[in-house]
Amino acid sequence: MALIKNEIEIEKIRTSSLLVGKTIAEVARHIKPGVTTLALDKIAEEFIRDHKAKPAFKGYHGFPATLCISVNEVVVHGIPGKRELKEGDLISIDCGTIIDGFFGDSAFSFGILPMAVELEMLMKRTHESLIKAINILSSGKRVGDIGYEIQTYVESFGYTVVRDLVGHGLGTSLHEKPEVPNYGRRGTGVKLEQGMVICIEPMINLGSRQVTQENDGWTIRTIDRKPSAHFEHAVVITNNGADILSSFNEIEQVNNPDILITK
Repeated sequence: MALIKNEIEIEKIRTSSLLVGKTIAEVARHIKPGVTTLALDKIAEEFIRDHKAKPAFKGYHGFPATLCISVNEVVVHGIPGKRELKEGDLISIDCGTIIDGFFGDSAFSFGILPMAVELEMLMKRTHESLIKAINILSSGKRVGDIGYEIQTYVESFGYTVVRDLVGHGLGTSLHEKPEVPNYGRRGTGVKLEQGMVICIEPMINLGSRQVTQENDGWTIRTIDRKPSAHFEHAVVITNNGADILSSFNEIEQVNNPDILITK
């Protein structure tokens, strides 16, 4: 069963999720050609700990880093390392924090300029699909309504939806019920109730929806090696819609001439 959160719990999840946005913004200031993904990960861990929080991903089922940094054909769960970023790269940064026992979780995709137009549009439309899904939410809707909004929007542009990975509930665990697929049919799936906190995270591919896991046990990439984009918000369901607990505001305000930030 999905867990219903009270107001105090919701505010704790909000506090943690807002720090995630601030952390991704701090990382975004340092994205440029030549920087390694490991260097960005160290910036994130220091920033989180300086704010008296814990990185949620580090050590989670053995994951070795603070961030999942996924470049180009890597969909999610990319492990930071010696890879140097370069012009034209599409980078998704997924981050989680823990404050007072409650988790925050959010993700954002960036482009290193100059960027191919088709990748700019992939990021833009993935971001738009997330907002479209959030905008239809309220208690009484179902998980299938979320997937339907995302799937029908991105497929209208010829993109594909990753089906092997899904969004999820959020609270005192990083992954709670219900699962939140990015595809589906209206009126199907778990019914959304007031006080449910879920993470909606479209993972949208330029090519095939098929993915594969690398030998490291984490990295998920597209099988045809075409790029993928990923955005994620944590939201709480209310009777009047969805209240977004995470934030892209700080990210969108970053002034870094080396990167493209979708708004």
